[in-house]
Amino acid sequence: MIEIRFHGRGGQGSVTSAELLALAAIGEEKYAQAFPSFGPERRGAPVVAFCRISDQPIRIRANIYEPDIVVVLDPTLLKIVNVAAGLKPSGIVVTTSKDSPEMVRETLGIKNHIAVVDAIKIAMEVLGLPITNTAMLGSLIRAADLVKRESFISPLKERFGRIAEKNIAAFERAYQDTVLT
Repeated sequence: MIEIRFHGRGGQGSVTSAELLALAAIGEEKYAQAFPSFGPERRGAPVVAFCRISDQPIRIRANIYEPDIVVVLDPTLLKIVNVAAGLKPSGIVVTTSKDSPEMVRETLGIKNHIAVVDAIKIAMEVLGLPITNTAMLGSLIRAADLVKRESFISPLKERFGRIAEKNIAAFERAYQDTVLT
């Protein structure tokens, strides 16, 4: 089982990201679950969402405390939230940042693999809004072979309707632009 924890701010699409990833996995006949963890947060407050993907039924229903992958949708969280807390030694951090993966690794004080993409820039150029969720999914899939890229097409079309093509474009561009270490 692969466990992914998403860190973002209210309104950026962390919960939607987890849900879309689970739907893409289910579309490949895998087992998946996605759920948020937040209280009375408001737009802009830090939020966390989770996703599990497995080839076997998933029986656990708890938050993810030792993720295989951490996805960060807002670069300001890197300095105010311990996003790498509990990250497995073989784990990966996937984040939006203008900094290099090496600089992000130094900021976090970890030795794990890092994947970086400027998802905010991509979102602004493609969507016209700083909502990074679909771009970060593209970066995540580049960094970790969880599901096939094409498995996102149907969930993105269902979720975003008439603006699905823009979200697919943001996903694809982030997939191409991600820098890995």
